[in-house]
Amino acid sequence: MSGDFHSGFVAVFGRPNVGKSTLVNALVGRKVSIVSDHPQTTRRRITGVVDLEGCQVVLLDLPGFQKPFDSLTRRMQSAVDDALSEVDAALVLLNATETFGAGDRYVVQAVAGAALPALVALNKIDLVDGPRLGARLEEARRLAGGRDVLPVSARRGDGLGDVLARLADAMPPGPVYFPNGEKSDQPLELLIAELVREQALRRTRDEVPHAVAVEVTGITERVDRPLVEIEASLIVETESQKAIVVGKGGHVVKAIGSGARQEIEAILGVQVFLDLRVKVRKRWRRDERFIERLV
Repeated sequence: MSGDFHSGFVAVFGRPNVGKSTLVNALVGRKVSIVSDHPQTTRRRITGVVDLEGCQVVLLDLPGFQKPFDSLTRRMQSAVDDALSEVDAALVLLNATETFGAGDRYVVQAVAGAALPALVALNKIDLVDGPRLGARLEEARRLAGGRDVLPVSARRGDGLGDVLARLADAMPPGPVYFPNGEKSDQPLELLIAELVREQALRRTRDEVPHAVAVEVTGITERVDRPLVEIEASLIVETESQKAIVVGKGGHVVKAIGSGARQEIEAILGVQVFLDLRVKVRKRWRRDERFIERLV
């Protein structure tokens, strides 16, 4: 490896639901983070690797900045705080469709206080018309202290080439952290659990998503045919939540399992049999040892 190779870690910051995971997936070119419209979708640090000519950019998809209120959210915010002292650069994401508020100001100020090379991007520009977009960009520049703001659409891919070029320029000389072609360091069990949880978030009511967790208890690769058998449990906190997740006649949990199976098969490249159960574990979000197993 030549001595002029550059590499580094970039933390992706922003309020909950600003589109961080969609952006990371788009930059990586493969799904490494689950996506939903619910806040707190990303519960831990997810790594996504981008290989460029002479450069490797390692993106860290983080939970959104938030005020902790239980063991789970304290752990989530700790992952965000720790990243500020561990990375080589920061990418701050703002939402073009929403008015900037105290949360956005807090994120920008926290990153500025860490004295990191920082790039600010205004996401979801595809959802804002032309005249309004100019005003939103100007507001974003003021929020960012006059710093240049890149307009992007993570969903459509608009502006992502400029983002990668700027991030590559910010990378210091360094080694190849991940072998070429490796897109994430996420263990298979956790990736599968996240894909199942993503489907649960898409199919349950507002009172359920924050209380849903997934635990993968078994992965068996058959030797007689190309089939992977997976055992997993959807964990909720109350019987009423279990009833919602199961659904009448089991239709909701069946839909969750079917959607997750398709996502898992797309990544593993083989047929998958998914045995999915729903279990109640009261107040699991306050159980530090249980959270340690899941997050």
